[in-house]
Amino acid sequence: MGASELRVVVGERAGEVSALLLRPEVATSALVLGHGAGAGMRHPFMEALSVRLAERGVATLRYQFPYMEQGSRRPSPKGLLLATVRAAVASAREALSDLPILAGGKSMGGRMTSLACAEQPLAGVRGLVFVGFPLHPAGRPGRERAAHLADVKLPMLFLQGTRDRLAELELIRPLAAELAPRARLVVIEDGDHSFHPRKRSGRSDEQALDELADAVATFAAEL
Repeated sequence: MGASELRVVVGERAGEVSALLLRPEVATSALVLGHGAGAGMRHPFMEALSVRLAERGVATLRYQFPYMEQGSRRPSPKGLLLATVRAAVASAREALSDLPILAGGKSMGGRMTSLACAEQPLAGVRGLVFVGFPLHPAGRPGRERAAHLADVKLPMLFLQGTRDRLAELELIRPLAAELAPRARLVVIEDGDHSFHPRKRSGRSDEQALDELADAVATFAAEL
């Protein structure tokens, strides 16, 4: 099962960015998947998660943010990141017009998606998926980054590791509870921000990826 390469037109300021469309033979839904701040759409984690989702009938459209497309390590301005989210969702609606669409991403990709959605609804999107929502900087617990989620009217799925230093469980649990019934939290045992478990836990990266994919597939099916 191979991914097809696409181009997403963002606009005059950024031109186009790359995207990868992975659609299984039997697809029941699709997820527009943005990458985290430090790694692009071809990172092994993004690849592995997309393959596992395809095995569960969830197509994915992974895309690059402009700074990553240009080989920079410094994220693009917020307005450009949000414009890229909107352009990727529009491309997914066109390429996967027969499927219900979810949107979100890993860390920054998920947060930019929710910011875009809070600012203006994402046409055609039925729910948001956060693969490690970056609630606060490491070592600086707080909830300011989640203030906009009150303006998101779609169902939301939070996937968080128990050792995620960018989302302390004592903060993310009550946040999800406050956003209920629109929000659901699925906790991945012993996972860090990249969902890597420690060897001593007896768990593996493969188990964590399977749990992530199962949760997304269940969420998509219920929507």
